[in-house]
Amino acid sequence: MTISQTTTKPTSRREWLVPAGLLLLAAVPALAGSVRLTELASDPVVTAENARFVAQPLPVIVHIICVTTYSLLGAFQFVPSLRRRRWHRLAGRVLAPAGLGVALTGLWMTTFYDLPAHDNLVVNGARYVVGTAMAVSIVLGVRAALRRDFVSHPAWMMRAYALAMGAGTQALLLGPYMAIVGTMSTAAYATGMVAAWVINVAFAEWLIRRRRTSGRV
Repeated sequence: MTISQTTTKPTSRREWLVPAGLLLLAAVPALAGSVRLTELASDPVVTAENARFVAQPLPVIVHIICVTTYSLLGAFQFVPSLRRRRWHRLAGRVLAPAGLGVALTGLWMTTFYDLPAHDNLVVNGARYVVGTAMAVSIVLGVRAALRRDFVSHPAWMMRAYALAMGAGTQALLLGPYMAIVGTMSTAAYATGMVAAWVINVAFAEWLIRRRRTSGRV
């Protein structure tokens, strides 16, 4: 009994390390989203930064609600003990539509909102790639689950989640830079934005390979 307890407790604690890190990463865009929703719910002063949101608030409102749900709830899908329970399937029924909402509203805003002053065509092009790849990954992940392909299913869902979490990594990369330098060139901004998505996807692929090597799904 003593040996079982000493081996189980560290394992149960360790399985929460990744979800805890993801929740911290999701906290930054979630907080920024709540600030934006509060602003839109009032009678905001129209500025160059918020004019596109004030003129057409519905897409950004849906995007914020979906991405907050997807990023926070999705972190718990990385807990091994929860994946073996019915909770995982029930949460997935919320996460798949929320994830598609993130991807599709992101594509809509990229297409129809005016380009912010600090953005450029590189960033916008990356958003098209990310939004499309995320939507396709979710569709393929759901398809794999319906086919009971429990090797491909988590892989596609991890890829989609990694892309959705780009905003959190972007805050980690660009936030300190702006705090130190104060201003940021368009090239530096584009580099940080794209680098964040690349880092997330690379980490997801590493995690997928590691789980397949260890025989876990």
